[in-house]
Amino acid sequence: MSRAPRTSGQPGHRTTSSQTFNDAAAALRYATALYDAATQRLRKALQGFIAGRQFRSRVRECYPYVRVHTETVARADSRLSFGFVEGPGVYETTLTRPDLFGDYYREQFELLLRNHRMALEVGPSNQPIPVHFSLAETDYLEGSLSAERRLLLRDLFDLPDLAAMDDGIANGTHEPGSGQPRPLSLFTAPRVDYSLHRLRHYTATTPEHFQNFVLFTNYQFYIDEFIRLGREQMADRKSDYIAFVEPGDVVTRRVDMAKSMAHDAGAPARLPQMPAYHLMRPDRSGITMINIGIGPANAKNISEHVAVLRPHAWLMLGHCAGLRNTQQLGDYVLAHGYMREDHVLDEELPLWVPIPALAEIQQALEQAVADVTQLKGYELKRVLRTGTVASTDNRNWELLPLPGPERRFSQSRAIALDMESAAIAANGFRFRVPYGTLLCVSDKPLHGEIKLPGMANQFYRERVDQHLRIGMRAVELLRRLRLDQLHSRKLRSFAEVAFQ
Repeated sequence: MSRAPRTSGQPGHRTTSSQTFNDAAAALRYATALYDAATQRLRKALQGFIAGRQFRSRVRECYPYVRVHTETVARADSRLSFGFVEGPGVYETTLTRPDLFGDYYREQFELLLRNHRMALEVGPSNQPIPVHFSLAETDYLEGSLSAERRLLLRDLFDLPDLAAMDDGIANGTHEPGSGQPRPLSLFTAPRVDYSLHRLRHYTATTPEHFQNFVLFTNYQFYIDEFIRLGREQMADRKSDYIAFVEPGDVVTRRVDMAKSMAHDAGAPARLPQMPAYHLMRPDRSGITMINIGIGPANAKNISEHVAVLRPHAWLMLGHCAGLRNTQQLGDYVLAHGYMREDHVLDEELPLWVPIPALAEIQQALEQAVADVTQLKGYELKRVLRTGTVASTDNRNWELLPLPGPERRFSQSRAIALDMESAAIAANGFRFRVPYGTLLCVSDKPLHGEIKLPGMANQFYRERVDQHLRIGMRAVELLRRLRLDQLHSRKLRSFAEVAFQ
């Protein structure tokens, strides 16, 4: 977390002062003006550099910051899980992309003003903006750089500095230096910008299209069905969704809005590593679905980047191995606990940290299963079982010598096994994003029921449509909750940051 000076600017260039605000909208406008001016100057300088212009000194621009200074213990509503700082002190964070995060920033500013009745201070920080992060989505730089000029780029401009992007705040290991402010948010501006660039790379869609409810899946079958349902929604003039976006930012608009939205980009020559699809609503409360593929590393990777967008919830929908003889292929598993043997988060989130079930998510998922299957009460138990899901980093765990992991699965009371759910849930806990898992039993390797070619295809066709509709129904139920209801206090630590 950078410490911001009262004034900032290049030597002999300009000086920009910080200002105080008692109005959230005014504070946001000033932060936006600072950010826009800084990035425009960086882009102009970079274009000059590529064109061969010579520079006498280093080019540096800095992110804006917001800061609060309180002298009293928080008097916020004890039912809230965010929107206030812990106690007396100075708190700040750097800000980026107000065009993308403007509504989010305004809400956080309003909560701080309401809960503390203290002015917000906004000004330029001393955290440099890496030149790569100043480029707009539509920027195209003409020209090429020689090897010599590429080396000179580092001498003249600030490049991404990983030391400014670690997750110490989210992990609870960040300790401010003497005289430095405490953090207001989980992520610094350069950490956010880094993930925005990674999201474009991994999903082939721009961050502007991401929605506040995210579905992760580990099978392309779900994506195929989501595409079908998305296009079906676009053919319905009464749909609450206004656009469906596919990799390459290919936009299908609702049939009655075709002339009112921006031009499409082209589809990519090949799908990215983790393609994303977005069923958009005007208030960003639509659904983003991402095929994370197989394995806990992918699950960890993409969720760490999606987290900077501060989604309202994310859910894991996918297939799993059923571990109980009483389960049938096609049964659903609602995870209420996780046996973490995937190891991808052992350093950031030790195994002694429990990953609790969140009541609001659990209730929505169970109700969604009941709504779609038309089963309720005792009959619902025929197709839905709640229990512990084990996750492993060994795709061929079945081939380990007996007794192998089976004994641990039994001791943990696990009812299903996959490779991704624990990482998704654990990162939800770590980054304070409400999470849940609903899996579908696709095989039972402990009982000799494995996928066979024809049978597997038939099973997928029969179950994927229903499972996806359940996930989308759960989102509809969660959308009805107020944000302060959805964001559970279970996810907040002792000295928690104020920003949601």
